[in-house]
Amino acid sequence: MNGKLNPLIQKMIISAIVLGVFSIIGTAMVAFTYEQTKEQIKENHRQATLKSLHQLISPAEHDNDIFTDTLQVTNQALLGSKEPVTVFRARKNNKPVAAILTAIAPDGYTGKIFLLVAIKYNGKLAGVRVVSHKETPGLGDAIDIEKSNWILQFNNKSLSNPATEKWKVKRDGGDFDQLTGATITPRAIVKAVHKALLFYKQQGDKLFVTNTAVSPTSPAEK
Repeated sequence: MNGKLNPLIQKMIISAIVLGVFSIIGTAMVAFTYEQTKEQIKENHRQATLKSLHQLISPAEHDNDIFTDTLQVTNQALLGSKEPVTVFRARKNNKPVAAILTAIAPDGYTGKIFLLVAIKYNGKLAGVRVVSHKETPGLGDAIDIEKSNWILQFNNKSLSNPATEKWKVKRDGGDFDQLTGATITPRAIVKAVHKALLFYKQQGDKLFVTNTAVSPTSPAEK
């Protein structure tokens, strides 16, 4: 051997060096972009969440920072998730106004349906909104407020209005409308909203304590 590298090996080494340099540059650019935009991403998320929350509890109804006044709770049986979910608390003059639960209907037609369930301090529903879902376009997606007013039928309902046996869709003998061509989706939401009300009744004032370390759990979950 004359000490010179094979031309093919030289090319491979040069290619590896070039790829390595581009990889370092690319990683640095991604990191730089993230650092420059992460605060804006956080703010966009905050504004989107506030928009949904204020559809249920208007800014005039509370004077606290509803986005940061939160509590993490766990109750798979009543809230549909074994992981902690967030409760947003609305207060005015330091008095409880409403709790907005992030509940999950686990048995939608095509998967989980994520909900915001706003419950006034007196136990009545301020309203319900669907946050995300994968229901069938043109059928199950009518649960979105942008698509229809179906979700508004929960306004001012409570555990006693209607009676427990009527917390079902009309096809099952209950008081709630189903959707044309879709029953499984509304059935899942009605059940999830009713369970959220049961959770609220069970926990009561515990949901409004200022110690965010509190994590209410039902006896069945202990």
